[in-house]
Amino acid sequence: MKIVSFNINGIKARMPRLLEYLDEQKPDIACLQELKSSDETFPANDLREAGYGLIWHGQKSWNGVAVLARGGDPIERQRGLPGDSEDEQSRYLEAEIDGVIVASIYLPNGNPQPGPKFDYKLRWIERLESRARELLAEEKPVVLAGDYNIIPNDDDVFSVKAMANDALMQPESRQGYRRLLAQGWTDSLRTRFPAGGIWTYWDYQAGAWQRDNGFRIDHLLLSPQAADRFVDAGVDKEYRAREKASDHAPTWVRLR
Repeated sequence: MKIVSFNINGIKARMPRLLEYLDEQKPDIACLQELKSSDETFPANDLREAGYGLIWHGQKSWNGVAVLARGGDPIERQRGLPGDSEDEQSRYLEAEIDGVIVASIYLPNGNPQPGPKFDYKLRWIERLESRARELLAEEKPVVLAGDYNIIPNDDDVFSVKAMANDALMQPESRQGYRRLLAQGWTDSLRTRFPAGGIWTYWDYQAGAWQRDNGFRIDHLLLSPQAADRFVDAGVDKEYRAREKASDHAPTWVRLR
């Protein structure tokens, strides 16, 4: 079972690239982020014609997450994170597919920091921790897949100095990520590449892709039951080089 996390950066603009990826790689599950589409304008029919059942949680112009399942329909479990009744941003969608629970996560960026956007990011992490703890208690295979907007370690970025003041690398952001791992989650990509140096994102600016100035912010965390089925993990980096590509590359884990 290949489970992919893919920040698509605008599904309407990237639909040719997404359909291309689904056709070539045929992931069993794809968790999408940053749809930038309302529920009403989400191009569901195109994805169904490609052989995928799906659920989505859209938001006009911003955010948005979806879960796709090849040859079946995801069973929705949770839409949005509990803990803040005033939070209207579409950043979390949870589903069950063939006995595996997946969550598509688009964690807030948090810039500029310090400030209200960074405070929102930290509160959101705390809400995610609460939900993650509940999921662990179910003792089922769970994959928390998404764009976490957190660079966990210094070897997860091309230049520590260049990103030192960014919300993605602040101690509070990293501490939140480590608290998740301390609950018992396994960082699948880190498990496969313990020395780091694996990027999932390259900015459109300043020739970042051409210079390989990237960093790792897309993560797939595994519950103990999912980690027991771990086979491999990686980044389909070549898709970042294609015309009108997302600034993220599809990042994946394979489970037995």
